[in-house]
Amino acid sequence: MTLILDIIKGMLIGIANVIPGVSGGTMALSMGVYDKIIGSVSNLFGDFKRSVFNLLPILAGCALGIVGFTYAIEFLLSRHTFVTCMTFVGLILGGVPVLYRSLQEKRSQGDGKIPLSGWLAFLILFAIAVGMPLLNSSEETMSTITATPGTMVLLFLIGIIAAATMVVPGVSGSLVLMILGYYYGIINSLKSFFDALKAFDIPAMLELCLVLVPFGVGVLLGIFLIAKLITFLFERFGVQTYCAIFGLILASPFAIFYNTGLFGQLSSLSAGTVILGAVLAVAGGVFTYVMGEH
Repeated sequence: MTLILDIIKGMLIGIANVIPGVSGGTMALSMGVYDKIIGSVSNLFGDFKRSVFNLLPILAGCALGIVGFTYAIEFLLSRHTFVTCMTFVGLILGGVPVLYRSLQEKRSQGDGKIPLSGWLAFLILFAIAVGMPLLNSSEETMSTITATPGTMVLLFLIGIIAAATMVVPGVSGSLVLMILGYYYGIINSLKSFFDALKAFDIPAMLELCLVLVPFGVGVLLGIFLIAKLITFLFERFGVQTYCAIFGLILASPFAIFYNTGLFGQLSSLSAGTVILGAVLAVAGGVFTYVMGEH
């Protein structure tokens, strides 16, 4: 049962990583598997067998989520923006009770109070999460990516940056890719690779690998590096780290609404759409809460 639950949780994390403005790290926290992922990655070489056993179901689900949602994301966000965004807001906020309990545990290990540094961490990270979408230009520069030596090196570096932001709760790796101008380029490359794979078009697959492999290697390296840092922060500055995560999570709805252009659509929504969005947000919150308890 745990195996199936981890695969399902991995799928939701993978889907979250495809949505601009939605954090895969936040989703992992909401699903209650964040510590398992970070601990396994950090101890990958120290306890290889156990780490791989913990990571494989989540990574398999994550891959399934990315593959499946790469095709669905464009349709859902263009045709059903409000309902889709509300569902993800619910999925994210549903993990707040679980996160709050973790914060309380860290507080109980000290004097029970949140220090000034904790409040500052909350405010700074809240401001960052709100400010990042505002940096995003209305048009992207890279809708397609051509493999050249320079581009491959750049994709490797972008992969490291994207992975680091994917792991940090509340920060959207896909949003960072959009800000850098490579979101649609990566998404289109993934879709083209899957299409080539279905058609067994080997030349096209090899050409696309020149784009995707450097990015993928950068992602793996970035996850490993940031996992070490996150482990250190939780051990040494647990309360401040959780406060910072709360700031990121509570700012996520704004990031999602702004980045999908939803603020400009709110006045034209029908009552039925608003009700359906609210229902799905509540359902998403309950689902995340229940999943986080297992």
